[in-house]
Amino acid sequence: MVWDDKQHCAVTASSSPVSSGETLTLGRFTLPLPARPLLMGVLNVTPDSFSDSGRFADPDAAVAQFGRMVEEGAEIIDLGGESSRPGAESVDTGEEWRRVGAVLTRVAANSPVPISIDTYKAEIARRAIDSGAVMVNDISALRFDPEMARVVAETGVTAVLMHMLGTPRTMQQNPEYHDVVAEICSFLEARAQAALAAGVPKEKIMVDPGIGFGKTLFHNLLIIGRLKEIVALGYPVLVGASRKSFIGKISGVDESDRLEGSLAAAVLAACAGARIIRTHDVRQTRRALEVCGAVLHPARFTEN
Repeated sequence: MVWDDKQHCAVTASSSPVSSGETLTLGRFTLPLPARPLLMGVLNVTPDSFSDSGRFADPDAAVAQFGRMVEEGAEIIDLGGESSRPGAESVDTGEEWRRVGAVLTRVAANSPVPISIDTYKAEIARRAIDSGAVMVNDISALRFDPEMARVVAETGVTAVLMHMLGTPRTMQQNPEYHDVVAEICSFLEARAQAALAAGVPKEKIMVDPGIGFGKTLFHNLLIIGRLKEIVALGYPVLVGASRKSFIGKISGVDESDRLEGSLAAAVLAACAGARIIRTHDVRQTRRALEVCGAVLHPARFTEN
């Protein structure tokens, strides 16, 4: 893909991923599911993002980054206007919309890829959907705002339900579990059932174990190592380990130097059955996962 903010997007000749024959429908988009997971590019338009130090808080910078991620092969873009890093304070609805609306209104109408809105506020979700978003990525799994489930059901968008202990402000204050993976499975199944009861179709539900959201290093390692148990719930699983602090704890590096660890986590998640990988580094993650997918499904590829 080639992106131009004025000319929008033109598809150029390139090799396409080999499809598994299945598709994922997100609004007006029908995405073939390749042998690897789909790539969700992270676009945080906050001044206090843990991963990019507010580099994309300016709308022009954010639109340019949107285009870069499309060109690098992102199949979904996740747009967020409130930081969910450990200890983060919430922002009011007006400020959150000022941040995301300034970008969404410039890219959504002619975007070549689906746009997800990363929010737990129903008003932000509805305004984003009205502006062209086709997915709601809710870190609270529809719990923090009692109107969110109704918005998702009425608009027909896809919802990502994520597991988290507490809130971003409190989640890393000594998180404890008896069996972290079993408890995540129980939580996600309960939240999926709540979404179904609110009128959200099963095919519009995805789940996310919430790596780094109320988990220790040990918990995060168990989640990745036992991800197949979460996949067995029967909902597409999204994994977002990109640049997370547990990688830094293992490797002894800061946010700007966690690429290799992020790729390792992405490949392990893909091997366990994750269907979407949320990443800050689209090009590198896509290349790693294309090799992973080829190894896992060699019959879908032919030698040149």
